[in-house]
Amino acid sequence: MKKQRTLGHGLILGAFCLGFGIVLAISDSITVDDIAARALEDRLNSLSQVIPDNIHDNNPVSDAFTMKNERNKEITVYRATKEGKVTGVAYEIFGTGYAGEMKLMLGVDAQGNVLGVRVLAHKETAGLGDKMEVKKSDWILRFTGLSLGNPQPDKWKVKKDGGQFDQFAGATITPRGVVDAVRKGLQLFAANKMQMMDINASKTPMKEAH
Repeated sequence: MKKQRTLGHGLILGAFCLGFGIVLAISDSITVDDIAARALEDRLNSLSQVIPDNIHDNNPVSDAFTMKNERNKEITVYRATKEGKVTGVAYEIFGTGYAGEMKLMLGVDAQGNVLGVRVLAHKETAGLGDKMEVKKSDWILRFTGLSLGNPQPDKWKVKKDGGQFDQFAGATITPRGVVDAVRKGLQLFAANKMQMMDINASKTPMKEAH
């Protein structure tokens, strides 16, 4: 009788653990899916802000290819096309801020002009470094329309370093990192323009940006 009672308790405990494990697995799966969905939503929102609707008649999300950037990191290049011609591209760029890596989305037109820049992720200090977010200030909007030659190369810096870009009050490292990221992102486009503007482009080795 005692053995049967012990066995019964063991079975109940095992069933409870199994059930609890299933619940945890389902919850984890739902959480992961939810995070992925939010990340995709953020990406789509950022794309819509750096690729104007009037320059494309396609879906840039489904018209994309992968390549490696100057850090040898694989990135996805989203192409905007209109009437069968590539009119612009958007891709992730990376900078180093006060608290670590910053991830942004850069849109560039066929002539190499910035269509827009938006922040995707960062760990900068609230109230200081987060002013690069468009919802916190209009600072990042000032990149729109610029190119590698506008301003000149020696002016692609914050004013504290002799450039033309404003730094934030009490925070210089963050805007310095963003400016550097945008500049390198434009250099990436210049070095790989033929591939990026090729409507039939697929994953191929990247040229080095200089």
